[in-house]
Amino acid sequence: MAETERDDGAAGFLRCFGAQLRLLREGEGLTRAELGSRLGYGEDQIASVELGRRIPKPEMIDRADEVLGAGGLLVAMKAEVARARYPSFFQHAAKLESEAVELHVYDTLAVNGLLQTEEYARAVFRQWRPFLDEEVVDQRCASRMARQEIFNRRPVPNLSFVIEEAVLHKRIGGDQIWRGQLEQVLLIGQRRNVEIQVMPLGRGEHAGLAGPFTLMETGDGRRVAYTEVQSDGRLHTERGRVRELEATYGAIRGQAPAPQESMALIEKLLGET
Repeated sequence: MAETERDDGAAGFLRCFGAQLRLLREGEGLTRAELGSRLGYGEDQIASVELGRRIPKPEMIDRADEVLGAGGLLVAMKAEVARARYPSFFQHAAKLESEAVELHVYDTLAVNGLLQTEEYARAVFRQWRPFLDEEVVDQRCASRMARQEIFNRRPVPNLSFVIEEAVLHKRIGGDQIWRGQLEQVLLIGQRRNVEIQVMPLGRGEHAGLAGPFTLMETGDGRRVAYTEVQSDGRLHTERGRVRELEATYGAIRGQAPAPQESMALIEKLLGET
């Protein structure tokens, strides 16, 4: 990934991790090709990790730690490596999201990342400007899919989404990917801990006209809000601001049709194509 795609801290950490990997490899008298063979990766992939250009997968870190006899040194850095998978403006929000016991989302531009299929996510990332390298697109898609583990956590968090109907009409990635994305929303909407509502086009003015946002509550009782526009992500922790957005979200949910009606709207949209 290009340096411009990460903040200096994340880029520097990945170079540090890569240097540690190289020192451990050389200490064992292994070439990059030999280490790659033992880990199930190519020589070029090992080189990219050692140079801080590629973000290693968690399973690769675990295996490298074992093969190189690192005694947990590499494993201890796994959490920070995982954070580096995200753009700098989203890293802190991603950590809070992974700890959330409640998460509530209002979306106006695209289907939320937590609901996206991999194909839809890839189509979205390929439209970013400046253009992302294919390797970066792959990493971003993998990290986005990893975020969706929130649906499988125990205890399950309470999740709700309000989506502007206009978002569901955008055939991002083409008809096939678009249909798969709508089916994905319907599938996730069937989960007992998830409620999805659609704000219909005919609603006119409503409380969400100021734009999208996310509300989160963590297990230790922290309540925060996250807003993002043009790769500028902001966490709001001041109680007054968070309370305002909580009130706004409550009004938005009250103005949108109930989840059952919203699912029927999506089914109708699918049936018309």
